[in-house]
Amino acid sequence: MTQILAFIPTPTVSSIHLGPLVFHFYALIILLGIFVAVQWGSKRWQHRGGAAGDIADMSILIVPIGIIGGRLYHVFTTPELYFGAHGHLIDALKIWKGGMGIWGAVALGGLATFYAHRRLAKRRPDVPSFGTLADSLAPGLVLAQAIGRWGNWFNGELFGRPTTLPWGLKIPPALRPPGYANFATFHPTFLYESLWCIGVAVVLIYAEKRWKLVNGQVFALYVALYTLGRGWIEALRIDDAHHILGLRLNDWVSLVVLIGAITFLQRSRRAPALLD
Repeated sequence: MTQILAFIPTPTVSSIHLGPLVFHFYALIILLGIFVAVQWGSKRWQHRGGAAGDIADMSILIVPIGIIGGRLYHVFTTPELYFGAHGHLIDALKIWKGGMGIWGAVALGGLATFYAHRRLAKRRPDVPSFGTLADSLAPGLVLAQAIGRWGNWFNGELFGRPTTLPWGLKIPPALRPPGYANFATFHPTFLYESLWCIGVAVVLIYAEKRWKLVNGQVFALYVALYTLGRGWIEALRIDDAHHILGLRLNDWVSLVVLIGAITFLQRSRRAPALLD
């Protein structure tokens, strides 16, 4: 039998030690994604009439609240890991081990962004609209997600079902879930989502210019496209998850968010000032 070698190995190291300090690659990659999102978002915001330091100033509030939101979503959708007889509550603080829910980050981060924009608008009444702010941030956010998914690779987590495709991800025996001990290579769902997010960023830039999307429409398109990709990627995953009527919880959340994004796009095309 011909053995198909995995094109992608799982890293054997997930952190580096510099004296007493430990730097986890998962956390470093998340920080890199945030940096990219802030820098690109700032340039787009300035192009739309915002001031140079606005995004950096707002990110001081938005970033930590978004991280808290992402972590809370993960903790409360997988409570068995942190509560009850078999849970360890202290592990909820160990974000370097993975576990960030994008919808929690978007929800709390979005509220923080709205608050930061309102506070800015009180000081500068001529500041561009909240919808313009959302559009400025959207491509950078999805590119940050593309970068952030590589943190899952370093942690050897959130891979898909077994595959013999040449780009399969080789998972060490210790990291294989129960029932999959005899399988060596799995779908690299982290890579699929990363590539999908890069594609979404490209589409956003094209669509914005092609159809002159404004005032929240770019952000709504980002949400709609991301959820479409998340749907088929979730179908490949085999990690433990809560199911409702046969679908993973994240699928239901994505479906609701997708419907909301499409509804907004339809309404905003008829009423462009919806987010003024």
